Amino acid sequence: MSDSSKRQVFCSKHAWFIPFVCLLVGGALIGISTNLAKYAGDLGMTPLAFLFWSITGAALILWIVALIRQELPPLSVRSFEYYFVAALISVAGSNLLLFSAIPHVGAGFVALIISLPPLLTYLGALLLRMERFTIMRAFGVAAALMGAGVLALRKFTAPDASVFWILIALCGPVLLAIGNIYRTLRWPDNASPSALAPGMLIAAALLLLAFSAVPNFSVTVPLSEWLPLVLIVIQAGVFAGQFLLLFLLQKTGGPVLLSLLGSVGAVVGVPVAIFLQGESPPSGLFLGASLIALGVALVTWGGVKMSTDNMLDPK
Repeated sequence: MSDSSKRQVFCSKHAWFIPFVCLLVGGALIGISTNLAKYAGDLGMTPLAFLFWSITGAALILWIVALIRQELPPLSVRSFEYYFVAALISVAGSNLLLFSAIPHVGAGFVALIISLPPLLTYLGALLLRMERFTIMRAFGVAAALMGAGVLALRKFTAPDASVFWILIALCGPVLLAIGNIYRTLRWPDNASPSALAPGMLIAAALLLLAFSAVPNFSVTVPLSEWLPLVLIVIQAGVFAGQFLLLFLLQKTGGPVLLSLLGSVGAVVGVPVAIFLQGESPPSGLFLGASLIALGVALVTWGGVKMSTDNMLDPK
């Protein structure tokens, strides 16, 4: 093998590092976000109000980042379609469902079910020929799904289970999986992650503001205390990091690795809900979390192996 080929293989073997870091940090932010949403409800904020102002703050942060990097969101018909469809599926719709369900099913459960999109994303990517089938990655996705499934089934069988809100919460992962596929397929040409993220969040804020026109929905925040405002600022920072890493991971790791953000979020979010929010540990937590961790490892390693094989044998 020539020196050039060896360098290419070396780079390929280490190309997993950035996606893997994005996966771990972005997933951790998702786990933190679900717990902040529960705390916001305890302070008297509605899910819509907390989500709207947090998304608006995150959009402002990412807009400033894009301005500094001179990578402003592209303004074309294609990009506007991308912003609003992605915002509706991946941000406004999915998060509003999940945040609304948190007071009824708990932050720990929501943190767990956002690990469900991998199977749907993987199947969609296979059907659309965006991914090549490999045993290792398929087994990894199945393991992560089984881990979340164990915990979700235990939730359904709990004596105080709210079936309606459990079903509402489960709609969130479906939208997230659709969003993973859509954003990959419709990624505007030559657009960078730091340019697309603020565009999508601005669109999401506008959609949430429009939704506030519906009776009994409001974006009003209680201003009698300073704590709700502090929480919104913290969540805005979490959202900014989460969605910037989401786009970077989408560009470098593909839709299936991207879908495992929720699995990492579950591993982080559940302990936070238990130890800091005082929630009871979900039944089957050890088995579920172990399967999720195994799934993340297999899908990540499977991607590294595929990348190396493609470099060694481009055909």
